[in-house]
Amino acid sequence: MLECVANVSEGRDVEALRAIASACGPSLLDVHADRDHNRSVFTLAGPGARDAEGAARGLARAVAERLTIVGHEGVHPRFGALDVVPFVALGGTDAERQLAAMTARAFARWWSDTYGVPVFCYDDADAQRRDLPHARRHAFRSRAPDFGPAAPHPRLGATAVGARAPLVAVNLLLVTRDVVVARRIARRMRERDGGLPGVRALGFLLESERRAQVSLNLVDLTRTGLEEACLHVRDLARQEHTEVARVELVGLVPRAELDRCSDEFLAWSGLDAESTVEARIGRPPRRLP
Repeated sequence: MLECVANVSEGRDVEALRAIASACGPSLLDVHADRDHNRSVFTLAGPGARDAEGAARGLARAVAERLTIVGHEGVHPRFGALDVVPFVALGGTDAERQLAAMTARAFARWWSDTYGVPVFCYDDADAQRRDLPHARRHAFRSRAPDFGPAAPHPRLGATAVGARAPLVAVNLLLVTRDVVVARRIARRMRERDGGLPGVRALGFLLESERRAQVSLNLVDLTRTGLEEACLHVRDLARQEHTEVARVELVGLVPRAELDRCSDEFLAWSGLDAESTVEARIGRPPRRLP
């Protein structure tokens, strides 16, 4: 089974988000919309390439019809209206990973050919296996798109399309509103800055909450899992004389990862089986507010 976790640069226009969700069809499992990030994550899944890629194409058509990157504001880094489209081999077998890579490249070519949007491939979809941060740093500078024109689309910008192993995206809201504290914690969490392996992290100020947030991507769950990462943020927050106010998953988590978590952590974080990919398959998606 393939999963697609499409990241869209819109988190405030509920009418547009509902139209995009409707275009995904029955493969849509979950929508996570964030006003401060001005970003939404659509989790799609289905057996084989057909359902995941078909749903992703439906989503992409709706994005092209409804959204623009022009004048976009939000705290999260972004390439374009359809920002990041990773295809995920949930089972993790070599055959599934190859299927995910082929599906990602087929989607990238279709999106570029149909709408004239430049696409940068990453992870297993890229022959050099460059990662998403590399694409963000080097796009249109030292790196040309893998598909499409050499400059961003005037309305839709650019898109990163990848094939990768399952990851967990999680936000930890702090009690403090001091964004310097959140950024300091994020720096100490990041692998590239000497933090935990397989962790990418950023610190933001959420105006709607009047609090700071540490946002994590756990890209190698075999080295750093959800519980370890969240508790490490809690420890660092306490060293900064603050606390974690809320734990928020961005999208869904693989059941195998949640099963590794202790009962104490689940009680503290508020996460449960309803947060898993497996629990959502075959059920109606969570509704937008």
